[in-house]
Formats: sequence, structure tokens, C-alpha cells
Amino acid sequence: MEEFSRIKRLPPYIFGIIGDLKQQARRAGEDIIDMGMGNPDISTPQPVVDKLIEAVGNPKNHRYSVSRGIYKLRLAITDWYRRRYDVDLDPESEAIVTMGAKEGLGHMVLSMISPGDVALVPNPAYPIHPYSVLIAGGDMASVPIGEGRDFFEEILKATKRTWPKPKLLIISFPNNPTTAVVELDFFQKVVDFAKENNIYVIHDLAYADLVFDGYKAPSFLQVPGAKDVGVEFFSMSKSYSMPGWRVGFAVGNPKLIAALAKLKSYFDYGMFQPIQIASIIALNEIDKEIGEINEVYRSRRDVLISGLNNAGWKVESPKATMFVWAKIPKQFKDLGSLEFTKKLLKEAKVAVSPGIGFGEYGDEFIRFSLVENEHRTRQAVRGIRGIL
Repeated sequence: MEEFSRIKRLPPYIFGIIGDLKQQARRAGEDIIDMGMGNPDISTPQPVVDKLIEAVGNPKNHRYSVSRGIYKLRLAITDWYRRRYDVDLDPESEAIVTMGAKEGLGHMVLSMISPGDVALVPNPAYPIHPYSVLIAGGDMASVPIGEGRDFFEEILKATKRTWPKPKLLIISFPNNPTTAVVELDFFQKVVDFAKENNIYVIHDLAYADLVFDGYKAPSFLQVPGAKDVGVEFFSMSKSYSMPGWRVGFAVGNPKLIAALAKLKSYFDYGMFQPIQIASIIALNEIDKEIGEINEVYRSRRDVLISGLNNAGWKVESPKATMFVWAKIPKQFKDLGSLEFTKKLLKEAKVAVSPGIGFGEYGDEFIRFSLVENEHRTRQAVRGIRGIL
């Protein structure tokens, strides 16, 4: 049978290995505490659900929508940016609705990158960031990110050693999986760098609201001139606890937004219109609930961090995201992240994500997702203490 070149470029999905082992254990009757996939378990705020139900009752909303997203939702997006970040955007030319940030980012890269084009991508990274480049036929240049590294300096180093010259830089802060955060001056340096080197920038702001201990995540677009070089994606999955709704959006450079809009017009008719209508309520009216959702993650973070530290596994407390990025304890370092993850699953009955699944620079780490309640998190810590 003929091989499919794009599929051949994609490596085996490492997270699937752990998923299969987890399912086997559960079928055998074992109680597995799942802290692997970042799948929010908190209910969507009730006003959003109520609006969805109301909108579903109107037959006019059962028809095809538009791939760019309905105008009122795009207007809500631009109003949200103005209120939150003091950034002015045109809902017609500088905003587009996507079926989650993952779909939008993947198609954005597909619209920009041709075979032979090079993109700079953090390593470790959320998988769609590097693999969207490979799917598009481009070449990926890894930029190491993590403890003891100056990420911006690593960008400069990667640019100097890359030929042909990079066309695109993909970044994401607060970062998944490393939980790294930045201040606005970092984005200023990125914008200046992009202009000097004629490079486009895609910033994924999925964890804008999951921030702790007084930290506030800036928007890339707050930097004057950022719209000249790039776009920013946002997902409603985390801030509004709407993961299964699949709502995201991109804002910024009109040329890039237009390219994505044209590509999407061939792929889809947009998401179900009642979902878009309910999303307007989320952006315009849900503020108190965001704080409540954030507090749940903060509390779970504190339970997990204190529990691991008390068990002898010293782990830094993250300032943002719904994850804990934990360096493998010294006595298990030689196992590597995949085998250590298997050990946690088999002996501690805890499922986590192996760092190698996010790139080779992640192999000394595993990632916990804060998607189990505090009782289950304490239970996970007890299981882990047993193998330390």
C-alpha cells in the first residue's frame, strides 16, 4: 500500500501508550487516579449553559453558520480584549472564531507554512505547536525552554544556526507543559526580534486566567506593533471551563487572520450557532465564575505540591496553568519519563503525562494535570509516597 507522506512525518503518539495502559488497568478493576490529560472537570458556568439551551430552541440556529464565526461573537471577542488588555481590534478583519485553539492554530500554520519553510518552536511544547509545522510540510527548529535557560537567548541562538531563515515563531505563555511565565518586557523583545528578522509570531494564550499568587499573564498584543508581526490565540476551554464546547479564537495581524479565514472557508461552516451565542454570554458576563474556577485549581495545586514535598519529592509551585511540571526524583532519573510514568501507573495507581511526549528536552520531567479533586489528589500523593 502507498505510504502517506504527511502521516509518516508524525511520530507515534506517546500519550496513547499511557492511555492504553490506563484503560487496561481500569478494565482489571484498578482505581486509577487520572492526572494525565489536561481535561477540565469543572462544570461550565450555568448562565452559559442556560443560554445554550435557549438558543437550541430556536430553529433558525439549526442552520449552517459561518466559518469565521458570527459577527456578534467576534464583536464580543474584541470588546473583551479592549476591557481586559486595552487592545483595540477590528471584529471584521482582526478576529476569527475557531473550533478550539488547537484547530485554529493547526490551520493557521497550514495556511502560512510551505515545504521547506522553517518554524521556531519551543521544546518541550504542547504537541500541536511542533506537529502543525510538520503536517504543513515545514521544518521545525527546536528552541529549548526550561529551568536554567534564558528562553529569549535560546531563540536568538536557534535563529543564528537555522538555514533557511525562520519564517515563524510559535510561543505560548503561561506555558504548557513547563508552566513557565513571562512579563510584558519579554513580548517587547519578541516583537522587536520579529520585526528585525521578518518573522511572524503565533502566541497561544490558552492559560491567561489560570494564574496564582498575584501573577497576571500579559497579552502579546499589548506591545505596540505586535499586530504588525503576529496573532494571538485564546481558548475558552480553561478560563470558562468549556473544553468540550470547542471554542477558541485568534486575533491580530489582518493578513494572517484573512489567510486562516480563507482556508477555513474550505474546511468548515463554523461551529453550531447556539454554542457561539452562549460563548457571547461567557465573554460578556462571566467574571466572578472565572475567579472561582481559578481558585479550584490553586487549591488543588497547593494540595499536590505540599503533598509531594512532604513525601520527599521537591517540586516547584507553578505561578500559572492547570499543571505541575515535576522533575523526576534522582533515584528514578535513569528510567526516563516514559518508564517512570509506567511505574507510577502500575505501583502508585496514578496516571500522569511523560515529559518525552512534549519533546526530548522534557524527558527528565513528568506533568501532573490538576483535574482531580483534593481528596483524590491526596490519595494520589499517598500512592506516590509508597514508591519513593
